[in-house]
Amino acid sequence: MTRVVAAFDAFKGSLTALEACEAAARGVRAAVPGAEVVLVPMADGGEGSLDALLARGGELRSTATVDAIGRPAIAQWTLDGGHAVIELAQAAGLPQVEDAQLRPLEASTEGLGRVVLDALDAGATELTLLLGGSATTDGGAGVLTALGARLTDAAGSPVGAGGGGLGALERIDVTAIDPRALAARWRFVTDVDAPLTGPRGAAAVFGPQKGATPAEVATLDAALGRLASAAATALGVERAAIADVPGAGAAGGAASVLRALTGGEIVAGGAWFAGLVGLDRAIAGSALVLTGEGRFDGQSAGGKVVSVVHAAARAQGVQLCVLAGAVDAHAAAAMGVPAISIAAGPADLGALQRDAADLLAAAAASVARLTLREAP
Repeated sequence: MTRVVAAFDAFKGSLTALEACEAAARGVRAAVPGAEVVLVPMADGGEGSLDALLARGGELRSTATVDAIGRPAIAQWTLDGGHAVIELAQAAGLPQVEDAQLRPLEASTEGLGRVVLDALDAGATELTLLLGGSATTDGGAGVLTALGARLTDAAGSPVGAGGGGLGALERIDVTAIDPRALAARWRFVTDVDAPLTGPRGAAAVFGPQKGATPAEVATLDAALGRLASAAATALGVERAAIADVPGAGAAGGAASVLRALTGGEIVAGGAWFAGLVGLDRAIAGSALVLTGEGRFDGQSAGGKVVSVVHAAARAQGVQLCVLAGAVDAHAAAAMGVPAISIAAGPADLGALQRDAADLLAAAAASVARLTLREAP
């Protein structure tokens, strides 16, 4: 029997990773009725990652918290034994606040900290934070405060919320941090390898996406630098151990201080998910791998789902095709993969999002007809 693997990331605004896999499978089975299609929903730590995990099962929990600008919100997370998986985008995500005026200087991760506390109350001893899709650039200051740290200015008063508040930061006191947080095992799953500060840092690269003007980007970058210096003094480590670690700039720097404080590890999201869902085992013996995301472009090669799936398929000599809402031909050529846009022709974004499942199924059917034949 011909075996096909559908290993898709979410199509933002259109399909979850599981829905994308199901749509591709529908197309393959229509084209090659005898095909066996294995669904492997993928993610890289950004928003939608929790949905990919839930496709594998697990106990879903909900926490009443606040979003990045302080409004009431409900964040979902999973608990498996003592292992809690928490998606930052559920509590401090950009999609949650797109209906309001963006506040890049004030947006805070305090809501994420409240979810972490709820997980600890539920008995979690291992915490995996999925870092991506944030509306914040506060270096995780909101989480630290929620866990009991004091971030103060020269007069000893608490600094304001968000990255903007860090401009007055002089001292961090971690003596009152919740001891359960310090005893827990932490993992930070990131979708980028950016450092905390500098031209590749959290503010410079991602601040504009969160509404920051050039002047505000400069303010936030300087503020994150103050955070790194104050944290290094408080923890007795080199500043580079806060600011220069790959992935420290993910989600507005959410893992930068927390990692050093807890001894946690930063891991590349795509590779972590691949191991978690058994991607290599799924691909073994298959004839074709289909993967994709909403937009396939130059960023896709940097540890995103498509690049991880491509590497796994290439290692086993299995042909692969990328199906995406939009395709950058230069990026496809640079990665050396065939890539097809699911758009049947010119269409507006609303139409593409509305019809994404059917368009993806049709594209998968076309690829299957061209590359497969039913086993005798």
